[in-house]
Amino acid sequence: MSKPTTLFARLWDQHVVATLDGGVDLIAIDRIFLHERTGAAALNSLREAGRPIADPSRVFCVMDHIVDTRRGRNDRTLMPGGQAFITETRSAAREAGITLFDVTDPDQGIVHVISPELGIVLPGCTLIAPDSHTCTQGAFGALAWGIGSSEAEHALATGVLRLSRPKTLRVTFTGALSPGVTAKDMILTLIARHGAGGGKGHVVEFAGETVAALDMEARMTLCNMATEFSAMTGIVAPDEKTFAWLEGRRYAPAGELRAQAVKHWQTLHTDEGAQFDAEIVIDASSIEPMVSWGTSPEHSIGISGTVPSGAPERALLYIGLETGQRLAGTPIDAAFIGSCTNSRLSDLRRAAALLKGRRVAPGVKALCVPGSMHVKRAAEAEGLDAIFEQAGFEWRESGCSMCFYAGGESFAPGSRVISSTNRNFEGRQGPNIRTHIASPEVVAASAIAGCIADPRELRS
Repeated sequence: MSKPTTLFARLWDQHVVATLDGGVDLIAIDRIFLHERTGAAALNSLREAGRPIADPSRVFCVMDHIVDTRRGRNDRTLMPGGQAFITETRSAAREAGITLFDVTDPDQGIVHVISPELGIVLPGCTLIAPDSHTCTQGAFGALAWGIGSSEAEHALATGVLRLSRPKTLRVTFTGALSPGVTAKDMILTLIARHGAGGGKGHVVEFAGETVAALDMEARMTLCNMATEFSAMTGIVAPDEKTFAWLEGRRYAPAGELRAQAVKHWQTLHTDEGAQFDAEIVIDASSIEPMVSWGTSPEHSIGISGTVPSGAPERALLYIGLETGQRLAGTPIDAAFIGSCTNSRLSDLRRAAALLKGRRVAPGVKALCVPGSMHVKRAAEAEGLDAIFEQAGFEWRESGCSMCFYAGGESFAPGSRVISSTNRNFEGRQGPNIRTHIASPEVVAASAIAGCIADPRELRS
């Protein structure tokens, strides 16, 4: 009998082209995604070196990082020099013959949102992009991770990358989540309990009955922040939910090819008895809505808690809190729902359910940025845009706006923001912006209250 194998080992071994000296493997890359912040640089560098793209049909590019999200947007951006990133990437992508989702394309959106929407990511594939949150797509049983620009050039030209085999870590969530607790709270709990470096050097497989019960969009949220745990990536074994979600997507296999694909996808799992380099088990019933209090995702606590003693002085100084202070009730200046973590249709539905018939507190600036134009259209078809706007939120076009600050739009200096994004380090949302990361439900409840608030109190 063969030795029990992990899902990661299956994915890795199926993509090894050659084993080199020093334990380094050449790994075949199935999909490459670029964006306008670094796309033009990689494509132009290849052209100048006289190296063609190995397979343009496997390369995709989107305008998402720098593009504005205000209505009626075009190539002009609030970011100084931003227009050049867009126009140069457009020109380079067209010359290279790769698929481009441009500023006004109906399928434009955040790369990690549109790739699953279109069926570009598939179970068992390898997918890379010059963005650390590419790990989001591991929710489909894919090996997906972020790379640098030089690695992007190498993969574009050769279709492979040199990698050392990472270690494996299984994080098992047991039991059921309490009402009002989400996948965002699961991943923040993991990082808070085991540190922002807890997954360093590992591929994390999320497993257990709690994970199996999550829908695909929640699994994407869970995998999205594996990089905040310092993991190479996060993965979830594909199942019937995965297969059903992908059916009919533009780039997903159809007909007889789909039947063949599903047969293969069903083999992508961890065998009983397979060994991991490390294991973590978390009781999901112990998790409550989480909120960050400092300048790292590991600086997070349950919303009923207080800033812990021994908290780093610099983090407290920046965020403007003190040890022993309750997070709930802390006044906010702004609320943001968006990003590749929590900007999908289910996220907007849950937030809208709390906002319906209520108003954002006076003085709070509130924005909602759908993760893709598809999400935006679907939300508008359900009337969610009206709920957000009637509550006092701005309703935007899709993009990375207000999560990734590159010199463009931001909040007023010194603002305290409750945000559904994934990072809260100094300046992440703009100069001197103090960000508290949380679920869309916590953001919505806090916007209504004018202070950090527990969404469960609105459900009672």
